[in-house]
Amino acid sequence: MRLKAYAAQTHHGPYLQINEDAYDFDFDSELYMVLDGFGGSGVGDRAVEKLKQEIRTFYTRLSDDPNATMPLYYNPRNLLEGNAVINAMLSAHQNLLAANQERALNQRAGASAVVAVRADSLLVLAGVGNCCAWHFRRGRLSKIIAEETFRYLASDQFEYKFRTTPLTAFGMYPELGYQLREVRIAEGDKVVLLTDGVYAQVSEEELAYALTRPADDANERINSLLKLSNSRGNTDNQTAMILEF
Repeated sequence: MRLKAYAAQTHHGPYLQINEDAYDFDFDSELYMVLDGFGGSGVGDRAVEKLKQEIRTFYTRLSDDPNATMPLYYNPRNLLEGNAVINAMLSAHQNLLAANQERALNQRAGASAVVAVRADSLLVLAGVGNCCAWHFRRGRLSKIIAEETFRYLASDQFEYKFRTTPLTAFGMYPELGYQLREVRIAEGDKVVLLTDGVYAQVSEEELAYALTRPADDANERINSLLKLSNSRGNTDNQTAMILEF
């Protein structure tokens, strides 16, 4: 099963001047990720750039060597790729956490992310914090990675902007909370990775429609999602990635 189309966009959104979101990919290692940082200008954005570089470098080194020793995590039930991506994320988390402990509170950074890697017909996804991933097949949309946020604790519209605040993140707590999922990919499938600047204002039905409506390419589908979110009052950074198989 090969990747037939790929598209990704990141934008600072309609109100913010700095973009603490990001995406990254490595076609050779079949590694894809979206990240949502926090901490402010010169803090969150720099942390995200370092995180994505460290995850990519660490993962590539482990996944290229089938005899590699997993230094931070190993589960015999996981694929090599799953163990490698968790080790990469844990290493990046430990580095950011150590850097934060040496900084004043107003200079500390954190980030959420979804990282996806392919292993033959399987897609392995790992999620941290308030980023999400969906799988679309034959008109049916299902969430693979769910956001871990305060959304179930917010009870009224006044609190709405706080609902996507992450409960866990890179660099936040000593233990990194994460989800790990495997999805078998079939021809025609689409996988979507989003930060909260996109999904928070868009329903699952609208997301499914964006993936099926007539469009020139996946970039046009992403544009429609970003515009829809902004029309609903989005004030956050935005990042979206679509993988079409």
